[in-house]
Amino acid sequence: MADLNLFGGVVKILEIPKQKILKKKYTVVQCRVQLPQARKNRVVKLKVWGKLAKDVITHYKINDYILVEGYISIRSSLKKDSIKSFKRIPKKAEISALKIYPFILSSIR
Repeated sequence: MADLNLFGGVVKILEIPKQKILKKKYTVVQCRVQLPQARKNRVVKLKVWGKLAKDVITHYKINDYILVEGYISIRSSLKKDSIKSFKRIPKKAEISALKIYPFILSSIR
């Protein structure tokens, strides 16, 4: 069973949100966002699903600050270098958004 961690906070959009369609049915938007903290890993991936994903594509741009509510998870994977050895890829944080609110929008539109 996986642990679920609720997340609520302000993030800054670092790249243009990119839309993907999974199984010709589900709309997913992904982009990198920055957390306002002084820790080592400040950049995380934001995933938005469904109708909210379409709103993110139309309304939000680079350097916008948004308030996000959702779940945060840590992803790690193994990369197979050879048959006998596995290389560990660093853990990355990912936020699956349930709600998004505008906080500070950039003046360039």
